Parts: sequence; C-alpha cells; structure tokens
Amino acid sequence: MTRPSNIPGKPRIGVTAGDPAGIGPEIALKALRSADVLSVCQPVIIADGDQIRAQAEKLGLRCDYPSVDESILTSVERSSQPLIFDAGSIGEPVLPSRISAAAGRAAMCYIEAGVKLCLGGLLDGIATAPINKSSLKLAGSPFPGHTEMLAHLCGSRGSLMCFFAGKLRVVLLSTHVSLLEAINLISTERIVDAILLTERELKRFGERQPRIAVAGLNPHAGEDGLFGDEESRFIRPAIKECSEAHGVNVQGPFPPDTIFARAARGEFDVVIACYHDQGLIAVKTSSFGKAVNVTLGLPIIRTSVDHGTAFDIAGRGVADPGSMIEAIVLAATLVQAQRSNPLATL
Repeated sequence: MTRPSNIPGKPRIGVTAGDPAGIGPEIALKALRSADVLSVCQPVIIADGDQIRAQAEKLGLRCDYPSVDESILTSVERSSQPLIFDAGSIGEPVLPSRISAAAGRAAMCYIEAGVKLCLGGLLDGIATAPINKSSLKLAGSPFPGHTEMLAHLCGSRGSLMCFFAGKLRVVLLSTHVSLLEAINLISTERIVDAILLTERELKRFGERQPRIAVAGLNPHAGEDGLFGDEESRFIRPAIKECSEAHGVNVQGPFPPDTIFARAARGEFDVVIACYHDQGLIAVKTSSFGKAVNVTLGLPIIRTSVDHGTAFDIAGRGVADPGSMIEAIVLAATLVQAQRSNPLATL
C-alpha cells in the first residue's frame, strides 16, 4: 500500500460530493468560496463533473473550476486553485431528496476515487460530504456507512469514529448498531484496542502524551455495581491494562453525565464513549454544524461533516456549509501536523 504524498507546500484535499440527491454537492461548492479553506489547502471536488455543474447552475453557485484526471493531478502545480476531479457520469437522473440506487452508486464512486487518489499520493487527505445509507443499500453496498467502507478500501484492520468539537474530542466505541447490540459489543479486548488506537492516532496528529478519559456505560459509571457491573467487568480492567502494560495516560470510567463537560473544559484530550448517542449527544449539543468527524486507524487522513444529507432542504440552495468548511480545514491541519511530526506512523 502506497503512503500518501509528503510533498511540501499546501496540502491538496479531496472533497467528495456525497449523495447527489442531498446537500453534499451544494455544501462542497459553497466551501470552495471560503477564505479559510483556500488559505490552508488546494481543494479538489470529487464528483460527476456534468452533474455538479448542472446543480451549481440551478443553485446559482460558482463552478467554473478546471476539470482534472489522474494524469493532470500528477503534473499540475499545487496552489489555492480549486479543481474538479470528474469521477465519471452517474448515468441516470438523480432527483433531489429521492433515495435511489443511482445516488448510492455515485456516492460510492466518489469515495472510492478519493481513497485511490490518497493512497496513490495525488491527494493528501479527503473531506467527505454526507451519504444516505438507504441509497447505499439499494446500490448493493455491504457497508452501513463511510467508516466501514473506508476501512475496507484502505485495508485497515481497525478503525474508529472520532469527533472534533472545539476542545471536546470524542471517540465512539461502536457506531451504527442498536443500543442492545452496542452494550453487547462492550468487552475488555475491544476497549483496550480502542484506547491504544486512540493514543496512537492522537500522537500521529501531534499530541505527545494524550490524556484519555473513558466514559462509563451506566448511570454514575455503575456506582460500585449498584446500577450495573460492566464497569468492573470490562472497562476498569481495560484501563488498568493500558495504563500499566502500555504506559497510556488513561483514566476512568467516569460518570457519562459529567465527563464530556470536563473534557470540553480541557481536563482531557479525548473521551472514549461506550456507544453512538452517548458521545454524539454531547458533541452535537455543544457544536452542531461545526463539529468534524475524523476516522482514526486509516492510512489516509479523512474528515467529514457532522450531519446527514438533509433531504428536507436539498436542492433549495439554503444549506449551511459550516461543517464542510471545518472538515476541509481540519483535514489540511492534520496533514500539516503529521508532516511536522517525525514520529508519525500510518
């Protein structure tokens, strides 16, 4: 597997357009108008060129950017000039706000192209617009979402979803499963793997000794077994093993109703949450529309927005690109942090 390029200068960040029936193409195009984006990277939208230009014309958005393919990306100078990588025609109409196999296939195509360009060194990272899980399923994808698909495409054995929301950073032990299944997935081995992967990835991005907190599963972190014993059976042994055997700066389990506020105040660098909503309620309450999803454990840098395809407003031109802008800027920031870290490993 080829490592992403370490060519000096401004990072080149791919921006996948996401589900073309949602707000992905709109927020990707709007993000290209941001001075914050253009000051830190060269953005490259990955989409069906004809389709995204048609959407841009309908919404009154600028889209007169040069089209490129792999050969052009190899030779073109890195600058602030936005580009469009034409990933090929969708091949059939896609209507705004409509779930369809065509939209799912297009979204998959953009992701696959972005990963290929990163692994080949032509992009330094990708920021992904939202996809629709039902359209993915209609398209025949075996993956429930971005995280699992990216891990497969990159050949990664383990990956984790992490959200950056100001000072608050939250890693999810499980993602798109039922609450019952999420509870059943909790094990000492799984928590140990999550702690070690989190520490490794934060060091890769410049944290010398990450301060890791682990949230309890139960109210008051079990209250010494009064409200559940998962903390004593699984979580505490995992924390002890990581601390004593691996030298990780990790503490917990902490009551989940207070640990996220403590981390947001700067007491910890990251919190590992036991399941999807435990972590994301805290993230989205504090930073919805500004938080960024970062996939840990990949050989590439990947960030994403903190929201979905927003079919209720798709095609109306009113979507807020704030999270897309933050995702692109963070991707570029992580690229630079990795470049300046001589100990960074993929």
